[in-house]
Amino acid sequence: MKAVAVTPGKKSVGIIDHPEPRLSSPTDVKLRMIEAGVCGTDKEICAFEYGTPPSGMEQLVIGHESLGEVVEIGAQVTRVKVGDLVVPMVRRPCPHDYCIACRSSRQDFCFTGDFTERGIKEQHGFMAQFVVDDDKYMNPVPEELREVAVLVEPLTIAEKGLAQVWQVQQRLPWGCPVTPGKAAAHCHRAVVLGAGPVGLLGAMALVNYDFDTYVYSREAAPNPKSTLLESIGAKYISSESVAIDELPKIIGNIDLVYEATGASNLSFEMMKYLGTNGIFIFTGVPGRKGPIEVDTDLMMRNLVLKNQVVFGTVNAGRDAFENSIRDVGTFTKRWPEAVKSLITGRFPMEAHRDLLLGRSPGIKNVISLN
Repeated sequence: MKAVAVTPGKKSVGIIDHPEPRLSSPTDVKLRMIEAGVCGTDKEICAFEYGTPPSGMEQLVIGHESLGEVVEIGAQVTRVKVGDLVVPMVRRPCPHDYCIACRSSRQDFCFTGDFTERGIKEQHGFMAQFVVDDDKYMNPVPEELREVAVLVEPLTIAEKGLAQVWQVQQRLPWGCPVTPGKAAAHCHRAVVLGAGPVGLLGAMALVNYDFDTYVYSREAAPNPKSTLLESIGAKYISSESVAIDELPKIIGNIDLVYEATGASNLSFEMMKYLGTNGIFIFTGVPGRKGPIEVDTDLMMRNLVLKNQVVFGTVNAGRDAFENSIRDVGTFTKRWPEAVKSLITGRFPMEAHRDLLLGRSPGIKNVISLN
């Protein structure tokens, strides 16, 4: 079968002839892969910043944002049936008995760092024509979401982050009056840093949970992303016209910052303006650059005196995948055109180099695999 892979030792990226996987366990599921989304992680692996092939192999099949169709199942498979659409989970648990997280099927919180990840670390990914994986990593997707289901995995980043927000904010009384049919966040204000796919999906999740949502990004408005955000009820602010220190004057107390840029300088500058009782979520992983100056006294003072919380979040557990599938369905009903416009285009595998090695235009580009 065909697959898109990197060979780190030779610093090469290309389509390879890869052995088609077969069932080897009664809980195995074979997927015909339909498509895989291209994200910043894939591009960084193709730039050889990281990415580790399976033990004893030179090549790593990439791809972790995916959609597949079940074509064969083992005798003990219970979660899916032949013909189902599924989005597989990405991370696999470490082998250590003392890792409570992995033994509890929460490998997204692995204590040891010895986890593996499909398409990233020591396991082949999903940018291939066929994949075999265990039933427990399958997440069934309704047929009506077929055209947008490739967005499920990147949305899990926001879903996991927001699940932690709800837990953290139980420490204090939220000042929202109760309104029937409204979520408890409807009097709170959120700023999303960045208008890439993760930022736009995060904005959709925040609007869906009734946050007053602002997206702060570089490009001057109007532009396709600002138009998309306005169509879902979010506000777009360009850094070309509004300095970061002006945001609290426009927005008021900033209750939540959802960082989706990987830009540490911008993020730590934004941290100065996080409001009282606010939460700052880091989702990006910056590349290795030179050191930046940070006002640590101000940061520490604000964290203490304003009861602030800062946390990072990576990968996702089953709950985030299930919430993501539910919310992609909700987004599609509320904003069908906006959700469709997140996917810029679908391209054959032969177009992989332009998508993975160049500055591909648009929001989310997708590689068709069969």
